Amino acid sequence: MPTTTTTEVLAHNWAFAVFLVVAIGLCSFMLVAAYFLGGRARARFKNTPYESGIASVGSARLRLSAKFYLVAMFFVIFDVEALFLYAWSVSIVESGWVGFIEAAIFIFVLLVGLLYLVRIGALDWTPTRSKRRVHQPDAITNINSHPQ
Repeated sequence: MPTTTTTEVLAHNWAFAVFLVVAIGLCSFMLVAAYFLGGRARARFKNTPYESGIASVGSARLRLSAKFYLVAMFFVIFDVEALFLYAWSVSIVESGWVGFIEAAIFIFVLLVGLLYLVRIGALDWTPTRSKRRVHQPDAITNINSHPQ
């Protein structure tokens, strides 16, 4: 007996609905089981942060330099570049010379961006006060020398 497209669509949607109900049910079961099986102990320091055997000191709200976030953005940008280049290298046979030229343009644009970042000093992590040239005397004199 041939099946119609309507029956196939309903069968496909039914399978998805069953999957969805089972997934939500499983998640609900795990949350409810954890609530009932979990510990009920209440103590003075029960909900305080504790890491590696060291009690926390001070506030967790530290002020971080914007350079920290800049490094994170650079990492994400160049990590995505590596991901794209990996996908290109896997399909190099299918993409041929056209794909090679596109990848070369992609790398060129990223290198231009990297050179721009170097030029404006975005990759220079040294504070400006540390860049000052330290004056060093020409001759080293020993102030504490005693004539013998």
